[in-house]
Amino acid sequence: MPIRSERPVALVTGASRGAGRGIAAALGGAGYRVYVTGRTLQEGAAPLPGTIGATAAQVDAAGGEGRAVQVDHGDAQAIADLFARIGDESGRLDILVNNVAALHDDLVKPGPFWDKSPDLVGILDVGLRSHYLASWHAARMMVPAGTGLIAFTSSFGSVCYMHGPAYGAQKAGVDKFAADMGVDFRGTGVAAVSLWMGPLRTERSERTLAEHPEQYESFMAEAETPEFNGRVIAAIHDDAERETLSGQTLIAAEVAERYGITEAGGRRPPSYRAMLGEPRIAHPAIVA
Repeated sequence: MPIRSERPVALVTGASRGAGRGIAAALGGAGYRVYVTGRTLQEGAAPLPGTIGATAAQVDAAGGEGRAVQVDHGDAQAIADLFARIGDESGRLDILVNNVAALHDDLVKPGPFWDKSPDLVGILDVGLRSHYLASWHAARMMVPAGTGLIAFTSSFGSVCYMHGPAYGAQKAGVDKFAADMGVDFRGTGVAAVSLWMGPLRTERSERTLAEHPEQYESFMAEAETPEFNGRVIAAIHDDAERETLSGQTLIAAEVAERYGITEAGGRRPPSYRAMLGEPRIAHPAIVA
């Protein structure tokens, strides 16, 4: 029998860098044992800085317990092995943050999709298919326990044109995952939400800002930190009424207001609802 961890346990996929890194660190600050996954083990092995080991160390430094696991999320067996390990080592899973995605360098390249690499389709494999499989495994741990949160990192690109059709389809897809999983989770104690993050200060966005300042400078001035979004996810999990949010697509900046979460110095990142669109409301019909 596995020993049940006394700490709450989270899994953040795609946490070598970017949103996943900061979300993992924030959950560490909330006292979680955080499994951080990705493919990068050594600095310099990827075009952008960051490794899963460095993220795990940040979780430790924040007061949590970081566990780095190298996973290719395009491999279904590797995903299954990851959840088996979490079950064996920790005996529980409280939060799954589905964040991993295959982001091609052509993503922010100007021009129509046919002038970009067809490999951008990878975001639909590692970003949709992998999220579904991870959620399937997580549900089989959480539902018997009667508690848990599955969160998808998403964006306004779900409803407006942002970076082209592959990116938009992936974001719309995870919003729909949250909506339909929310139906299945009714009465189980498990919740599923999709979280629209605003512009983020990450390694990738800093590089993009340097390359295309005219396009991104105004957005980045009010950018969120990934840690901000991690604290929002932790607050949703801790909310005794989180099931009322299940199935919804939420705007991080707006949810942060609900929980009194701010950036350093009390700064409140803006919601871009009026500028970029608002979450779709699922129709209440259920066809089983």
